[in-house]
Amino acid sequence: MDVRICIDVDDLERGITFYTQGLGLRVGRRFDSEWVELIGGSSPIDLLVNAGGTAPLGPPHTQRRTYARHWTPVHLDFVVQGIDEFAKRLVALGATLERPMAHYSWGLMASMADPFGHGLDLLELSGRGYDELMHAKAA
Repeated sequence: MDVRICIDVDDLERGITFYTQGLGLRVGRRFDSEWVELIGGSSPIDLLVNAGGTAPLGPPHTQRRTYARHWTPVHLDFVVQGIDEFAKRLVALGATLERPMAHYSWGLMASMADPFGHGLDLLELSGRGYDELMHAKAA
């Protein structure tokens, strides 16, 4: 099974700039003027243009898209090396660092929001990475 990640944006060029310059992804294919595929990670990311205030699902749903910061139980984690530089670059491109960078047994995490209100985390693994969690539980 393949997994594709779809991210709604209200400005395609700003989305491309944010994810390519900020995270080092690159444009794979442009399907049309409102849909681009970004590659360079473990799964392709599709940026899809949808205007703010539009209905994502249609009737009878009344919810509307918003590009203000919104919380959802789904977010993206980007595993990077040099987390400080990635965080600085993303903030310069319009991201928000939502809390100070945190240290964990498995590494560092920067909790952020992209310029379109979507949550994302930068992770820099150290030592045994997530396997440190298994060691802690066994102890």
